[in-house]
Amino acid sequence: MVKQKSSTDIKSISQIIAQEEFKDIREIAESYNVIEEFYTIFPELKKIATPKKVEDRVLFIKVENSVWKSELFLYRKQITEKINRFFNKQILKTIKLI
Repeated sequence: MVKQKSSTDIKSISQIIAQEEFKDIREIAESYNVIEEFYTIFPELKKIATPKKVEDRVLFIKVENSVWKSELFLYRKQITEKINRFFNKQILKTIKLI
C-alpha cells in the first residue's frame, strides 16, 4: 500500500530554498535583487551610475565620469549601508566604482 503524504511532509519553496544546500542559489538571487532594486533605492543616481554585478558581496557600479566617481567614493559606506538596510540583511560588504 502506498503511503500518502501528510501536510507536514509538504514543504514550501521558501522552506526548500532556505536549506543549506541551496545557499549559492540564495546568494545569486540576492545579488540579482540588488541590481534590480538599485534605482528604487537610489533613483537620483539613474543618470550617472549603473549597477553591473555583485561578486563576493561587492557591488560593482559603472559611473558616468571621474567627478561623479569621486563623489560616490566618499559615500560608498552610506550606499552599502542603505542597500543592506533596504533588504534587512547584510548582502553587501562594500561597493566598487568602475
